[in-house]
Amino acid sequence: MIERTLTPKLITLAQKFQVITLTGPRQSGKTTLVKAAFPSLPYVSLEEPDIRQVALTDPRGFLSNYTAGAILDEIQNTPELFSYIQTIVDDNRDAQFILTGSSNFLLMEKISQTLAGRTAILHLLPFSFSELESSSFTADQYETLIFRGQYPRIYDRDIAPIDFYPSYIQTYVERDVRMIKNIGDINAFIQFIQLCAGRTGQLINYTSLANDAGISPNTAKAWISILETSYIVYRLQSYHKNFNKRLVKSPKLYFYDTGVACSLLGIRDENQVNLHYMKGALFENLVINEFIKRSFHQGERRYPYFWQDSRGKEIDCLLVDGEAIVPVEIKSGKTISSSYFDNLKYWRKLANMPGDEGYVVYGGEKSLQTSTGSFISWRHLDRVQPPVSQAAQ
Repeated sequence: MIERTLTPKLITLAQKFQVITLTGPRQSGKTTLVKAAFPSLPYVSLEEPDIRQVALTDPRGFLSNYTAGAILDEIQNTPELFSYIQTIVDDNRDAQFILTGSSNFLLMEKISQTLAGRTAILHLLPFSFSELESSSFTADQYETLIFRGQYPRIYDRDIAPIDFYPSYIQTYVERDVRMIKNIGDINAFIQFIQLCAGRTGQLINYTSLANDAGISPNTAKAWISILETSYIVYRLQSYHKNFNKRLVKSPKLYFYDTGVACSLLGIRDENQVNLHYMKGALFENLVINEFIKRSFHQGERRYPYFWQDSRGKEIDCLLVDGEAIVPVEIKSGKTISSSYFDNLKYWRKLANMPGDEGYVVYGGEKSLQTSTGSFISWRHLDRVQPPVSQAAQ
Protein backbone atom coordinates (compact mmCIF):
# COMPACT_ATOMS: atom_id res chain seq x y z
CA MET A 1 0.00 0.00 0.00
CA ILE A 2 1.24 3.49 -0.86
CA GLU A 3 1.20 5.59 2.31
CA ARG A 4 -1.44 8.32 2.13
CA THR A 5 -0.67 11.79 3.47
CA LEU A 6 -4.12 11.92 5.09
CA THR A 7 -3.46 8.91 7.37
CA PRO A 8 -2.11 10.76 10.45
CA LYS A 9 -4.99 13.26 10.41
CA LEU A 10 -7.52 10.45 9.97
CA ILE A 11 -6.18 8.52 12.99
CA THR A 12 -5.88 11.64 15.15
CA LEU A 13 -9.47 12.71 14.51
CA ALA A 14 -10.74 9.18 15.19
CA GLN A 15 -9.43 9.58 18.73
CA LYS A 16 -11.66 12.63 19.18
CA PHE A 17 -14.77 11.82 17.13
CA GLN A 18 -16.86 8.66 17.33
CA VAL A 19 -17.83 9.02 13.68
CA ILE A 20 -15.41 9.79 10.85
CA THR A 21 -16.78 10.48 7.37
CA LEU A 22 -14.34 10.02 4.50
CA THR A 23 -15.54 11.14 1.10
CA GLY A 24 -13.90 11.50 -2.30
CA PRO A 25 -14.11 10.20 -5.88
CA ARG A 26 -14.84 6.57 -6.59
CA GLN A 27 -11.63 4.49 -6.51
CA SER A 28 -9.54 7.26 -4.92
CA GLY A 29 -8.35 4.76 -2.29
CA LYS A 30 -10.85 5.35 0.53
CA THR A 31 -11.50 1.68 1.28
CA THR A 32 -7.82 0.74 1.26
CA LEU A 33 -6.98 3.64 3.56
CA VAL A 34 -9.64 3.01 6.22
CA LYS A 35 -8.99 -0.75 6.28
CA ALA A 36 -5.30 -0.12 6.91
CA ALA A 37 -5.91 2.64 9.47
CA PHE A 38 -8.55 0.72 11.48
CA PRO A 39 -7.71 -2.99 11.15
CA SER A 40 -9.67 -3.95 14.30
CA LEU A 41 -13.01 -2.63 13.01
CA PRO A 42 -15.27 -4.96 11.00
CA TYR A 43 -15.65 -3.92 7.37
CA VAL A 44 -19.02 -3.82 5.58
CA SER A 45 -19.48 -2.92 1.92
CA LEU A 46 -22.89 -1.43 1.29
CA GLU A 47 -22.29 -1.83 -2.44
CA GLU A 48 -23.13 -5.54 -2.10
CA PRO A 49 -26.82 -5.94 -3.01
CA ASP A 50 -27.73 -8.52 -0.35
CA ILE A 51 -26.09 -6.60 2.50
CA ARG A 52 -27.54 -3.33 1.28
CA GLN A 53 -31.01 -4.89 1.17
CA VAL A 54 -30.76 -6.00 4.81
CA ALA A 55 -29.54 -2.55 5.85
CA LEU A 56 -32.42 -0.87 4.01
CA THR A 57 -35.22 -3.14 5.21
CA ASP A 58 -34.04 -3.70 8.79
CA PRO A 59 -31.54 -0.93 9.72
CA ARG A 60 -31.91 -1.50 13.47
CA GLY A 61 -31.33 -5.23 13.15
CA PHE A 62 -28.43 -4.71 10.75
CA LEU A 63 -26.60 -2.29 13.07
CA SER A 64 -27.21 -4.53 16.11
CA ASN A 65 -24.29 -6.56 14.74
CA TYR A 66 -22.00 -3.53 15.05
CA THR A 67 -22.82 -1.87 18.37
CA ALA A 68 -19.09 -1.31 18.99
CA GLY A 69 -18.67 0.25 15.56
CA ALA A 70 -17.61 -0.67 12.03
CA ILE A 71 -16.31 0.59 8.71
CA LEU A 72 -19.38 1.19 6.55
CA ASP A 73 -18.28 1.61 2.94
CA GLU A 74 -20.35 3.63 0.40
CA ILE A 75 -22.91 4.52 3.04
CA GLN A 76 -24.75 6.94 0.75
CA ASN A 77 -26.47 3.78 -0.58
CA THR A 78 -28.24 3.33 2.76
CA PRO A 79 -29.17 6.78 4.11
CA GLU A 80 -31.60 5.14 6.59
CA LEU A 81 -28.63 4.09 8.73
CA PHE A 82 -27.58 7.60 9.76
CA SER A 83 -30.24 8.13 12.42
CA TYR A 84 -29.54 4.71 13.96
CA ILE A 85 -25.80 5.41 14.04
CA GLN A 86 -26.57 8.63 15.88
CA THR A 87 -28.44 6.65 18.56
CA ILE A 88 -25.61 4.11 18.93
CA VAL A 89 -22.85 6.69 19.43
CA ASP A 90 -25.03 8.69 21.83
CA ASP A 91 -25.61 5.56 23.94
CA ASN A 92 -22.10 4.08 23.69
CA ARG A 93 -19.20 6.51 23.98
CA ASP A 94 -16.74 3.79 22.93
CA ALA A 95 -18.43 3.00 19.61
CA GLN A 96 -16.41 3.99 16.53
CA PHE A 97 -17.86 4.27 13.03
CA ILE A 98 -15.87 5.04 9.89
CA LEU A 99 -18.17 6.03 7.03
CA THR A 100 -17.03 6.34 3.43
CA GLY A 101 -18.87 7.57 0.38
CA SER A 102 -18.30 8.84 -3.14
CA SER A 103 -21.32 11.13 -3.43
CA ASN A 104 -20.58 14.29 -1.51
CA PHE A 105 -24.06 15.77 -1.85
CA LEU A 106 -25.96 12.72 -0.59
CA LEU A 107 -23.56 12.28 2.30
CA MET A 108 -23.55 15.90 3.40
CA GLU A 109 -27.34 16.11 3.21
CA LYS A 110 -27.80 13.23 5.63
CA ILE A 111 -24.93 14.30 7.90
CA SER A 112 -26.40 17.78 8.29
CA GLN A 113 -29.69 16.19 9.32
CA THR A 114 -28.45 13.58 11.79
CA LEU A 115 -24.71 13.65 12.54
CA ALA A 116 -23.85 17.36 12.60
CA GLY A 117 -21.33 17.92 15.38
CA ARG A 118 -20.80 14.18 15.85
CA THR A 119 -18.57 13.46 12.86
CA ALA A 120 -15.32 14.76 11.43
CA ILE A 121 -15.39 15.05 7.64
CA LEU A 122 -12.30 14.34 5.54
CA HIS A 123 -11.74 14.23 1.79
CA LEU A 124 -9.45 11.86 -0.11
CA LEU A 125 -8.43 12.61 -3.69
CA PRO A 126 -6.29 10.44 -6.00
CA PHE A 127 -2.54 10.22 -5.38
CA SER A 128 -0.47 13.38 -5.06
CA PHE A 129 3.02 13.76 -6.53
CA SER A 130 4.63 13.21 -3.13
CA GLU A 131 2.63 10.03 -2.51
CA LEU A 132 3.66 8.61 -5.88
CA GLU A 133 7.30 9.53 -5.24
CA SER A 134 7.20 7.67 -1.91
CA SER A 135 6.26 4.55 -3.89
CA SER A 136 9.31 4.99 -6.15
CA PHE A 137 7.18 5.94 -9.14
CA THR A 138 8.89 8.60 -11.21
CA ALA A 139 7.79 10.19 -14.47
CA ASP A 140 10.34 11.26 -17.07
CA GLN A 141 8.04 14.09 -18.14
CA TYR A 142 4.92 15.75 -16.79
CA GLU A 143 2.97 14.67 -19.88
CA THR A 144 3.08 11.14 -18.41
CA LEU A 145 1.31 12.27 -15.24
CA ILE A 146 -1.23 14.31 -17.17
CA PHE A 147 -2.14 11.32 -19.31
CA ARG A 148 -2.05 8.64 -16.60
CA GLY A 149 -3.80 10.71 -13.96
CA GLN A 150 -3.37 9.69 -10.33
CA TYR A 151 -6.05 7.12 -9.60
CA PRO A 152 -4.56 4.35 -7.39
CA ARG A 153 -5.81 1.41 -9.45
CA ILE A 154 -3.75 2.52 -12.44
CA TYR A 155 -0.57 2.23 -10.36
CA ASP A 156 -1.59 -0.67 -8.13
CA ARG A 157 -2.80 -2.93 -10.97
CA ASP A 158 -0.70 -1.42 -13.78
CA ILE A 159 -3.82 -0.73 -15.85
CA ALA A 160 -3.40 1.29 -19.03
CA PRO A 161 -5.25 4.63 -18.87
CA ILE A 162 -7.05 3.89 -22.16
CA ASP A 163 -8.51 0.78 -20.48
CA PHE A 164 -9.24 2.33 -17.09
CA TYR A 165 -10.85 5.71 -17.77
CA PRO A 166 -13.57 4.83 -20.32
CA SER A 167 -14.85 2.16 -17.93
CA TYR A 168 -14.55 4.54 -14.99
CA ILE A 169 -16.57 7.23 -16.78
CA GLN A 170 -19.23 4.76 -17.95
CA THR A 171 -19.60 3.29 -14.45
CA TYR A 172 -19.77 6.75 -12.94
CA VAL A 173 -22.57 7.80 -15.28
CA GLU A 174 -24.57 4.61 -14.86
CA ARG A 175 -24.35 4.53 -11.06
CA ASP A 176 -23.54 7.85 -9.43
CA VAL A 177 -25.31 10.20 -11.81
CA ARG A 178 -28.56 8.25 -11.73
CA MET A 179 -28.37 8.12 -7.94
CA ILE A 180 -28.14 11.92 -7.75
CA LYS A 181 -30.54 12.87 -10.54
CA ASN A 182 -32.75 11.02 -12.99
CA ILE A 183 -31.24 12.06 -16.32
CA GLY A 184 -33.21 10.72 -19.25
CA ASP A 185 -30.61 11.05 -22.01
CA ILE A 186 -27.37 9.58 -20.68
CA ASN A 187 -25.62 9.98 -24.04
CA ALA A 188 -26.33 13.72 -23.93
CA PHE A 189 -24.83 13.85 -20.45
CA ILE A 190 -21.65 12.05 -21.60
CA GLN A 191 -21.37 14.49 -24.51
CA PHE A 192 -21.75 17.31 -22.00
CA ILE A 193 -18.82 15.98 -19.93
CA GLN A 194 -16.72 15.83 -23.10
CA LEU A 195 -17.57 19.45 -23.85
CA CYS A 196 -16.51 20.34 -20.30
CA ALA A 197 -13.14 18.66 -20.90
CA GLY A 198 -12.63 20.91 -23.91
CA ARG A 199 -13.16 23.91 -21.63
CA THR A 200 -10.64 22.89 -18.97
CA GLY A 201 -9.00 25.99 -17.48
CA GLN A 202 -11.48 28.34 -19.16
CA LEU A 203 -14.05 30.73 -17.74
CA ILE A 204 -17.43 29.02 -17.64
CA ASN A 205 -19.92 30.42 -20.12
CA TYR A 206 -23.10 28.51 -19.35
CA THR A 207 -24.95 29.82 -22.40
CA SER A 208 -22.19 28.75 -24.81
CA LEU A 209 -21.82 25.37 -23.09
CA ALA A 210 -25.58 24.82 -23.18
CA ASN A 211 -25.83 25.77 -26.86
CA ASP A 212 -23.08 23.31 -27.80
CA ALA A 213 -24.71 20.56 -25.73
CA GLY A 214 -28.23 21.27 -26.99
CA ILE A 215 -29.62 21.92 -23.52
CA SER A 216 -30.80 24.97 -21.56
CA PRO A 217 -28.37 27.12 -19.51
CA ASN A 218 -30.17 26.07 -16.31
CA THR A 219 -29.68 22.41 -17.22
CA ALA A 220 -25.99 23.10 -17.89
CA LYS A 221 -25.65 24.62 -14.39
CA ALA A 222 -27.46 21.65 -12.85
CA TRP A 223 -25.26 19.15 -14.67
CA ILE A 224 -22.09 20.99 -13.61
CA SER A 225 -23.34 20.69 -10.02
CA ILE A 226 -23.79 16.93 -10.48
CA LEU A 227 -20.21 16.64 -11.76
CA GLU A 228 -18.97 18.63 -8.75
CA THR A 229 -20.97 16.53 -6.30
CA SER A 230 -19.31 13.35 -7.52
CA TYR A 231 -15.77 14.78 -7.68
CA ILE A 232 -15.39 14.89 -11.45
CA VAL A 233 -15.00 18.67 -11.87
CA TYR A 234 -14.68 21.73 -9.66
CA ARG A 235 -15.18 25.43 -10.22
CA LEU A 236 -12.23 27.62 -9.27
CA GLN A 237 -13.54 30.93 -8.01
CA SER A 238 -12.10 34.33 -8.93
CA TYR A 239 -10.51 36.51 -6.27
CA HIS A 240 -11.83 40.05 -6.25
CA LYS A 241 -11.37 41.30 -2.70
CA ASN A 242 -9.81 44.74 -2.13
CA PHE A 243 -9.50 45.68 -5.80
CA ASN A 244 -11.18 48.58 -7.54
CA LYS A 245 -10.56 47.49 -11.13
CA ARG A 246 -13.22 45.76 -13.15
CA LEU A 247 -12.60 42.08 -12.54
CA VAL A 248 -13.83 38.87 -14.07
CA LYS A 249 -16.05 37.10 -11.55
CA SER A 250 -17.02 33.98 -13.51
CA PRO A 251 -15.40 30.76 -12.21
CA LYS A 252 -13.04 28.55 -14.19
CA LEU A 253 -13.64 24.87 -14.83
CA TYR A 254 -11.15 22.13 -13.90
CA PHE A 255 -11.15 18.35 -13.49
CA TYR A 256 -10.16 16.64 -10.24
CA ASP A 257 -8.01 14.27 -12.32
CA THR A 258 -6.31 15.04 -15.61
CA GLY A 259 -6.49 11.39 -16.71
CA VAL A 260 -10.28 11.69 -16.81
CA ALA A 261 -10.00 14.89 -18.86
CA CYS A 262 -7.54 13.27 -21.30
CA SER A 263 -9.85 10.31 -21.84
CA LEU A 264 -12.79 12.60 -22.53
CA LEU A 265 -10.65 14.57 -24.99
CA GLY A 266 -9.81 11.38 -26.90
CA ILE A 267 -6.10 11.47 -25.97
CA ARG A 268 -4.74 7.92 -26.28
CA ASP A 269 -1.09 8.27 -25.26
CA GLU A 270 1.22 10.71 -23.52
CA ASN A 271 2.88 11.76 -26.77
CA GLN A 272 -0.47 13.16 -27.89
CA VAL A 273 -0.49 15.37 -24.78
CA ASN A 274 2.70 17.04 -25.94
CA LEU A 275 1.12 18.08 -29.24
CA HIS A 276 -2.42 18.71 -28.03
CA TYR A 277 -3.94 22.20 -28.12
CA MET A 278 -5.07 21.68 -24.48
CA LYS A 279 -1.58 20.91 -23.19
CA GLY A 280 -1.17 24.23 -21.34
CA ALA A 281 -4.61 23.97 -19.73
CA LEU A 282 -4.01 20.35 -18.70
CA PHE A 283 -0.65 21.25 -17.13
CA GLU A 284 -2.31 24.11 -15.27
CA ASN A 285 -5.01 21.69 -14.09
CA LEU A 286 -2.36 19.19 -12.92
CA VAL A 287 -0.55 21.78 -10.82
CA ILE A 288 -3.67 23.32 -9.26
CA ASN A 289 -4.85 19.82 -8.34
CA GLU A 290 -1.67 19.34 -6.33
CA PHE A 291 -2.35 22.45 -4.27
CA ILE A 292 -5.89 21.21 -3.58
CA LYS A 293 -4.59 17.79 -2.55
CA ARG A 294 -2.08 19.41 -0.22
CA SER A 295 -4.97 21.08 1.59
CA PHE A 296 -7.46 18.19 1.51
CA HIS A 297 -4.92 15.60 2.63
CA GLN A 298 -4.01 17.70 5.66
CA GLY A 299 -7.62 17.61 6.78
CA GLU A 300 -8.67 20.98 5.36
CA ARG A 301 -10.92 21.81 2.41
CA ARG A 302 -9.35 24.88 0.90
CA TYR A 303 -9.32 25.70 -2.80
CA PRO A 304 -7.04 28.24 -4.46
CA TYR A 305 -8.42 31.18 -6.44
CA PHE A 306 -7.49 32.79 -9.73
CA TRP A 307 -7.47 36.49 -10.59
CA GLN A 308 -8.30 38.18 -13.90
CA ASP A 309 -9.19 41.73 -14.83
CA SER A 310 -11.22 43.03 -17.75
CA ARG A 311 -8.04 43.78 -19.71
CA GLY A 312 -7.03 40.13 -19.75
CA LYS A 313 -4.32 40.37 -17.11
CA GLU A 314 -4.48 37.32 -14.89
CA ILE A 315 -2.80 35.19 -12.24
CA ASP A 316 -3.43 31.48 -12.71
CA CYS A 317 -3.49 30.54 -9.03
CA LEU A 318 -3.72 32.43 -5.74
CA LEU A 319 -3.05 30.55 -2.51
CA VAL A 320 -5.01 32.47 0.10
CA ASP A 321 -5.12 32.36 3.91
CA GLY A 322 -7.08 35.29 5.30
CA GLU A 323 -5.30 38.42 4.11
CA ALA A 324 -2.13 36.51 3.16
CA ILE A 325 -1.84 35.72 -0.56
CA VAL A 326 0.78 33.87 -2.59
CA PRO A 327 0.44 34.34 -6.39
CA VAL A 328 1.47 31.47 -8.69
CA GLU A 329 1.77 31.58 -12.47
CA ILE A 330 1.70 28.21 -14.26
CA LYS A 331 3.50 27.72 -17.59
CA SER A 332 3.82 24.43 -19.46
CA GLY A 333 6.98 25.58 -21.27
CA LYS A 334 10.15 23.69 -20.34
CA THR A 335 12.58 26.56 -20.88
CA ILE A 336 12.92 29.42 -18.40
CA SER A 337 11.71 32.76 -19.75
CA SER A 338 11.66 36.12 -17.99
CA SER A 339 8.33 36.86 -19.72
CA TYR A 340 6.69 34.33 -17.41
CA PHE A 341 6.86 36.98 -14.70
CA ASP A 342 5.00 39.67 -16.66
CA ASN A 343 1.63 39.09 -15.03
CA LEU A 344 3.22 38.65 -11.61
CA LYS A 345 4.89 42.05 -11.95
CA TYR A 346 1.54 43.59 -12.83
CA TRP A 347 -0.10 41.89 -9.84
CA ARG A 348 2.61 42.98 -7.40
CA LYS A 349 2.24 46.61 -8.40
CA LEU A 350 -1.53 46.44 -8.09
CA ALA A 351 -1.44 44.56 -4.77
CA ASN A 352 1.50 46.58 -3.39
CA MET A 353 3.61 43.46 -2.88
CA PRO A 354 7.42 43.05 -2.79
CA GLY A 355 9.22 42.74 -6.13
CA ASP A 356 10.21 39.08 -5.67
CA GLU A 357 6.93 37.80 -4.23
CA GLY A 358 5.28 34.82 -5.93
CA TYR A 359 6.25 31.83 -8.03
CA VAL A 360 6.31 30.63 -11.61
CA VAL A 361 5.69 26.88 -11.81
CA TYR A 362 6.91 25.67 -15.20
CA GLY A 363 7.45 22.45 -17.12
CA GLY A 364 11.25 22.38 -16.81
CA GLU A 365 13.50 20.41 -14.46
CA LYS A 366 15.42 23.06 -12.49
CA SER A 367 14.13 25.37 -9.78
CA LEU A 368 15.83 28.75 -9.62
CA GLN A 369 15.59 31.89 -7.50
CA THR A 370 15.90 35.20 -9.40
CA SER A 371 15.56 38.87 -8.49
CA THR A 372 12.05 38.89 -9.95
CA GLY A 373 10.84 35.71 -8.26
CA SER A 374 11.22 31.94 -8.08
CA PHE A 375 11.08 29.51 -10.98
CA ILE A 376 9.76 26.23 -9.59
CA SER A 377 9.97 22.97 -11.51
CA TRP A 378 6.78 20.92 -11.63
CA ARG A 379 8.79 18.29 -9.74
CA HIS A 380 9.36 20.63 -6.77
CA LEU A 381 5.89 21.91 -5.92
CA ASP A 382 6.65 21.42 -2.22
CA ARG A 383 8.88 24.51 -2.58
CA VAL A 384 5.83 26.67 -3.25
CA GLN A 385 5.24 27.84 0.29
CA PRO A 386 1.60 28.44 1.24
CA PRO A 387 0.62 31.82 2.66
CA VAL A 388 0.83 32.38 6.39
CA SER A 389 -1.96 34.54 7.80
CA GLN A 390 -1.26 37.09 10.48
CA ALA A 391 -3.42 35.08 12.87
CA ALA A 392 -1.06 32.13 12.47
CA GLN A 393 2.09 34.17 13.01
